[in-house]
Amino acid sequence: MSTTPTTTRQRTLGSRLAGPGRPVYVTAEIGINHNGDLDNALRLIDAAAEAGCDAVKFQKRTPEVCTPRDQWDVERDTPWGRMTYLAYRHRVEFGEEEYRAVDEHCAERGIDWFASPWDVESVAFLEKFDVPAHKVASASLTDDELLRAMRETGRTVILSTGMSTPRQIRHAVEVLGSENIVLCHATSTYPAPAGELNLRMIHTLQTEFPNVPIGYSGHETGLQTTLAAVALGAVFVERHVTLDRAMWGSDQAASVEPGGLRRMVRDIRTIEESLGDGVKRVYESELKPMQKLRRVPGVVAEQGEAPGEGVDRVPAAV
Repeated sequence: MSTTPTTTRQRTLGSRLAGPGRPVYVTAEIGINHNGDLDNALRLIDAAAEAGCDAVKFQKRTPEVCTPRDQWDVERDTPWGRMTYLAYRHRVEFGEEEYRAVDEHCAERGIDWFASPWDVESVAFLEKFDVPAHKVASASLTDDELLRAMRETGRTVILSTGMSTPRQIRHAVEVLGSENIVLCHATSTYPAPAGELNLRMIHTLQTEFPNVPIGYSGHETGLQTTLAAVALGAVFVERHVTLDRAMWGSDQAASVEPGGLRRMVRDIRTIEESLGDGVKRVYESELKPMQKLRRVPGVVAEQGEAPGEGVDRVPAAV
């Protein structure tokens, strides 16, 4: 496993490099939208692979560690009947057998998978697999013990920044080390209203952490704002995926269904292509319209320049 970036703003994610100048790394977060059903998880992996995503992401917890003790015996209604919160947490948690099946299925479909470990024991569990990265959920950003455990694996760490202050974000980056992280802007509301997405934070993070690639983890409904994040420079994108937004579960309503996921990946690739390199040029495809429509041609190209090389030429005086 190699995690050495080729530039200060590129990171290794499996067989891919993510960062400026590279295709956006698109992750479909399955999380616990499988509702503890392996078949649902495999179908969601299929949907992500068919949409052209680079990876799927799960959530891994040790229920007794991650569930507050005073909540263990609190009962709640679930699709499987009324049960305690701790029993529910076990019901939706995958173990090694399920993750072996996930690992094999992702390999067959040619797509990466990784997870957000919510406790140190879960980091050790995920290290049984050759995952391309570990993900810090926004809720875990202040858990220094967990951050250090992820850093010690040597893998790329993706850090979401929802529900966090600038000071907390700076501290988490310091604990993790900036050399091998991807920093994701996020708003931790499910679903997040457009007025609270604050996508200009992508630029703020780019400015404050100039050597760190910046991504976006979205929890909104619709696709437009995620696409806007790409246009603003996000090099990593994560959206929750579901088989049906009407399914039971806290994350389903803020998720994208398979058809929407396909459109999102398609449009991200179109945006990447259309952004270009920022250098003004006259394209060869513009020459015929120029000859037909421009009354005063001006200077198109100097001697030795190809049609597309006439950059920053001043038109002839009228």
